[in-house]
Parts: sequence; structure tokens; C-alpha cells
Amino acid sequence: MDIYQYDQSLRKQGYVRIAGIDEAGRGPLAGPVVSSAVVLKEGITITGLRDSKRVPEDERTSLFFAIQDAAIDIGIGIVGPEDIDRLNILRATRQSMQIAVEKLSIKPDMLIIDALSLPSVLIRQISPIKAENVSASVAAASIIAKYTRDKIMLDYHHEYPMYNFQKHKGYSTKEHIEMLQRYGPCPIHRKSFFRVMSLELPF
Repeated sequence: MDIYQYDQSLRKQGYVRIAGIDEAGRGPLAGPVVSSAVVLKEGITITGLRDSKRVPEDERTSLFFAIQDAAIDIGIGIVGPEDIDRLNILRATRQSMQIAVEKLSIKPDMLIIDALSLPSVLIRQISPIKAENVSASVAAASIIAKYTRDKIMLDYHHEYPMYNFQKHKGYSTKEHIEMLQRYGPCPIHRKSFFRVMSLELPF
């Protein structure tokens, strides 16, 4: 079953307005976690649509705009590093997903969520394994979330150029760790993450 057939099979069960939900940024040491909820038009096909992790950056940009054209509705939820430190990353991710759903202008009949459930959202929901490879709606949400978060991190790069966020987007690369050791954490680093807390920092 391809990713479009999966969503269509749910529509045939009576779930007409399906929202796929995915996040970007659970793992990085800096920046926000960003979630997206996408409701695609029925019968639409977006060439090359797949999980954002398998899409090169240039293609991801073109897919971002193709999804905007092909969507009935898109919601985006952003939870920053201070709230990640306060809530923990799992709760912050759930909060960003809930915000994304609340930002939709229409109420979905069904949520397809990658890996998580949202107990506080009173809409029918399913969480297939590797949902971004199963559902077109979730694959679209993964592209929107990843593109949006990368753009935020590019903006942060201009604010904190010494960390080179434009290259690693806040993930735990060798270069990023070296910059953290040299300069210490900046305001967008997640102070509760072990890789940040455990570093030998400059005096």
C-alpha cells in the first residue's frame, strides 16, 4: 500500500478530513521543537513526497511549497528551548503537536500521528509505526515541520554565528560540541539535555 492509498483507505471508512502530524527537532541540543498538522486535498498527488529525513534540502524547499498548494489546511506548533527544559522533550513535543492541531482552521475527523498519541486532544487518532513512510499526510507534515524548523535555525545562525547553526541546525555534531566547549551554551541551547549539561565549559 503506498502512502496515498493509506490515507484513502481511512477516507473510505468515513474519515474525510485527515490530519497528518509530525515533528522536527526532538533530538537537537538547541532550538525549538516544531510540529506540523497537514490536511491534504483528496485525490492529490505530490511528486517525490516522502519522509523529510530522506529528502535533500533543495528538494525539501520545493516540496514545502507544493504541499502548501496541495493542502486544505496547515497548522504549525512551536515550543522553544525554555519550555523544553521546563516540560521535558516528550511533553514539549506533545504540546507542539497539540498547538499545530489547534492552529488548523477546520477540525479533522482523524489524526495520524508519528510515534505519539495526544491524550488531551479529543479527536480519533492512530499512530502507525514510521507513519511518515506510511501516510502521505504525515510525510507532508514532516516536510513542513522540518522546513519550518530549519528556517528558524538559519535565523538563529545570524544571531549566534559562532555556533554555525546554519550547518548542523542544533544537532549534536562534532563541530557543534566543539563550539559548545569553546563558547558555552547560548540562550537557545537546551540546558536540560545531558550533552549540554555534562560538557566541560569555559570559565
